[in-house]
Amino acid sequence: MSTTVVTTETGGKTWGGGNEPLKASYGKMMMWFFIVSDALTFSGFLAAYGFSRFKFIDAWPIADEVFTHVPFLHGQELPMIYVAFMTFVLIMSSVTMVLAVDAGHHLNKAKVTLYMFLTIIGGLIFVGSQAWEWATFIKGDFGAVETKGGNILQFVDAEGHRVALKDFVVAGEHDRVQQERKNGLWFVGEGSLPSYTVEDVIHGFEANDNLLIRTQELTEDGQKTVLTRAESLNQLKTNGKLVVEGANLQHNEYGSPLFADFFFFITGFHGFHVFSGVVLNIIIFFNVVLGTYEKRKSYEMVEKVGLYWHFVDLVWVFVFTFFYLV
Repeated sequence: MSTTVVTTETGGKTWGGGNEPLKASYGKMMMWFFIVSDALTFSGFLAAYGFSRFKFIDAWPIADEVFTHVPFLHGQELPMIYVAFMTFVLIMSSVTMVLAVDAGHHLNKAKVTLYMFLTIIGGLIFVGSQAWEWATFIKGDFGAVETKGGNILQFVDAEGHRVALKDFVVAGEHDRVQQERKNGLWFVGEGSLPSYTVEDVIHGFEANDNLLIRTQELTEDGQKTVLTRAESLNQLKTNGKLVVEGANLQHNEYGSPLFADFFFFITGFHGFHVFSGVVLNIIIFFNVVLGTYEKRKSYEMVEKVGLYWHFVDLVWVFVFTFFYLV
């Protein structure tokens, strides 16, 4: 069976392997196809986040109040500082990747090695920082009470500053134990029990006259609604359902549980991409050290993994804007 090959007017093969479509190699074309498809995936996730936030715009958590922690500076309110640091590190790692690709074009093995190493370090710092941020988000800092309708009641003092449950609640003696799968109903379990019950919170609230309750609903000026003392006590007694500490896929002390769902999913999905990029960079780094690309007289593999790394960096700019700035 004969094979027909399309030729140009000069007699050269167009798709026979000699020419490169759009002046790009097969490997780079495939990387671009992957990047475009992955960009559409992230676009869908961020669009879903945007629609959900618009629907619950009156009760969406305020990012400046959620992301205020910095490692080794516990207790200080520093909104967005550490997230900005993470973003800076990732952007700088993209710069070092550009320098690595440029050094590869000049067949400078020493510089490629140095800049690839710096890129890997930047990626590891970002992944580690994101893991720390997750742990802090899950653990929480203040605690709150969830109502029967699923709303969140937070506690503030007379000046409007947040007050942690541990500062005014004393845990009582309780007989209830955590449900485990091996006991009671088969395959039914529950997460760790909160440190306090709603009754403990009510007793502590009544004992501190300077405390008020702040709901998750936002006022016209973008601030959360603070109830009067009588309204606060009534809301706590009639609607208080359970104590929430931190955030997970079911409960969220910062506000709407949907915020936590999107946070874990989108930042986790991006974090997986960064981690995968770090692994790829490590593999390419060792190939550079071993002189694999020096022997080929081509550092195209560095350029291809660089495309992926720049894409991950660009996606984070959008994630950062959607979750932390807007």
